[in-house]
Amino acid sequence: MNILQINSSARVAGSHSSNLSNQVSARLRDQHANANFILRDLAITPQPSLDETALQALFTPADQRTPEQAVRVALDDALIAEVQAADILVIGAPMYNFGISSQLKNWIDAISRAQVTFRYTANGPEGLLKGKKVYVVLTRGGLYRNTPNDTQMPYLKNFFAFLGMSDVEFIYAEGLAMGTEGEQRAISDAQAQIEAALA
Repeated sequence: MNILQINSSARVAGSHSSNLSNQVSARLRDQHANANFILRDLAITPQPSLDETALQALFTPADQRTPEQAVRVALDDALIAEVQAADILVIGAPMYNFGISSQLKNWIDAISRAQVTFRYTANGPEGLLKGKKVYVVLTRGGLYRNTPNDTQMPYLKNFFAFLGMSDVEFIYAEGLAMGTEGEQRAISDAQAQIEAALA
């Protein structure tokens, strides 16, 4: 059993999404005592964005890449290998300006590679990362669940399904910026969802 946790907050400390994701992983590790566990905190080790230099490196045959290009591709290769090996993914996803963080988007771009994590067939796209369970902790300052302003959940659900991961469970902590009581209520509610999901 391999558990991979991705923290995508811009904050190294004091992040609700990271703290709640830690709780999910702790419960999973209690249930799978011999599991291998990897934590990748994208605030500590940020993945570079997908720019022209990265694209040139990715579209250059491996035996023709410059040393700099090889290093750049290796950064993405490492993230892909972690996801391929994982049986369970735990994703901490704070909402920034109605969407996911740039840290999480860079991770998504890094692991999305044709012929490696997905492929196009005569019947349409096929995800190649099948048979995995994904827990996504969504943290928001306001209340967005089941409203048109919740762009995170549909986007992440579609993205994971595109790569073959259709077993995705979302845990919500909302109202975190709505006063002390609202923050406490959001955390308690999220913790109850974690307990229910991992009972």
